[in-house]
Order: sequence, then structure tokens, then C-alpha cells
Amino acid sequence: MQVTIDISMYPTREDFIPPIDGFIQKINQYENLKVSTFPTSTVVQGSFEHAMAAVQETIAECYREFNMAIYVAKIIPGYEAL
Repeated sequence: MQVTIDISMYPTREDFIPPIDGFIQKINQYENLKVSTFPTSTVVQGSFEHAMAAVQETIAECYREFNMAIYVAKIIPGYEAL
């Protein structure tokens, strides 16, 4: 099953751009995903298992590196509009 994950990251610190850039850089390292970046969110598309694992691992890495952020995600099964 294909999935689209629309995810926004809201770092809880004044210098919020480096964590967002870090998230985008890390998620783009995964193969077999289509990643599109927009001003308010990043869209990850691929197989359900691979896309969900990539987002989970990227959030965990960012948490370790940048400490704290709030994530808002929409998971849309089978949606491939982009």
C-alpha cells in the first residue's frame, strides 16, 4: 500500500530553522521515497512500511540532536496527488 505523510515540525526553541533544515536533510537521505518540501510542511510518499519507518527514524534522530519539537502529521493511505 502506498501512503502520503504530510508532516510539519515545530521546534520549541527560538532558533527554529536549523532543526527544520535538519529534518528535511535527514528524510531526504532515504531511498525509494518521494519527498516534497513546502513552506509549511514536508510530504513523504512511498510504501506504507518504508515511509512510516523513515519518518519515525528521522523524528528520533532529530529528537536526539535538537532535543524538543512538536510534530503534526497527516497520514493518507493510497494518496498520490503529488
